[in-house]
Amino acid sequence: MAILSSVQSIISQNTSSQYLTAFSIFLTIIVLLYVFKKYAVHLIHKLTKRTQTDIDDYALEFIAGVRWPVYVLLAIFLALRSLVIPPFLSTVVNYLLIFSIIYYFVKGLSKVIDYVIQRKVKHYEKSDAHHDTHAIKLLANMLKVFIWIIAFLLLLSNLGVNITSLIAGLGIGGIAIAFALQNVLTDLFSAFTIYLDKPFKVGDFIIIGNDMGIIKKIGLKSTRIEALQGQEIVISNQDLTSSRINNYKVMQKRRIVFSFGVTYDTPLTKLKRINDLIKDIFSHLDKADLDRVHFKEFGASSLNFEVVYFLKSSDYTVYMDTQQQINWDTKQAFEKEHIHMAFPTQTVYLKPDENIIKSYPPVKKGGT
Repeated sequence: MAILSSVQSIISQNTSSQYLTAFSIFLTIIVLLYVFKKYAVHLIHKLTKRTQTDIDDYALEFIAGVRWPVYVLLAIFLALRSLVIPPFLSTVVNYLLIFSIIYYFVKGLSKVIDYVIQRKVKHYEKSDAHHDTHAIKLLANMLKVFIWIIAFLLLLSNLGVNITSLIAGLGIGGIAIAFALQNVLTDLFSAFTIYLDKPFKVGDFIIIGNDMGIIKKIGLKSTRIEALQGQEIVISNQDLTSSRINNYKVMQKRRIVFSFGVTYDTPLTKLKRINDLIKDIFSHLDKADLDRVHFKEFGASSLNFEVVYFLKSSDYTVYMDTQQQINWDTKQAFEKEHIHMAFPTQTVYLKPDENIIKSYPPVKKGGT
């Protein structure tokens, strides 16, 4: 009955010219929107294929995704403005239009988020970067949910609903859920911290406390590390973000210090020759730069030398191969120079006691 009375009210309060004007507005808008959707969008689609950027493709996809009920509703809204209509009908049309605008506005923001996430993932794939994209996608989904919640509250506010008490109730419920899921949320936010701060990434070799290994997966609750022995170590993200981490993957070069000792009977001329021998060894190495070599100290059973060099690689296998080659070349050079490597030895000097010797009678020749 309310709708019938509204129709009768419209008919009685408007003239035929007003009806003609409203119908003309409605028909004109429908025709213009049809031409735009049928021909203009198709033409723009052809033009966007020639461009290198894909931003216009996403924008055109969003425009093409707007359905005809929205166009019809927009045409009715504009046409009714030339008529005298009851407040009830005006309110219904306004609310429907507001709902459509908010809905497609949120969909547009979701398209923007998807565009940014896809570009980020493609960048990692092209650069061959070992990033775990689970955290990125989850963050994007959470952002979408947050936008939909804000849009829903905005719609309720436009409908005249008092959302203050609703927000307060959601706040109290959120606090209760946060207390119940405190550990889970801590690890979750730690995962986002790892992603944003990037202290390490998948494929890095790290040492944390007594554990060491290669990062295999960065999850939302924990991170998995493959130890050198082969087993898998699972560490919570909270422990990772609150601990001191040594990341050897990002190391540009490695500083190596090693020492060796030669025997005490090595002549001084050959001791001075050792520095030149070590320098000559490093001159033939491509991945190692000698920093210094010194006769360091007089040891308990050896004359000790200290060598410091920089390895131009963070790979541990490269380091061991280089150190092995240095050891071989050092041994070969010392053998040519007749320089002997020291090993722990101890010489005992005995001094005879004269009183003990005098107590024994002298030994006669030819007998005892």
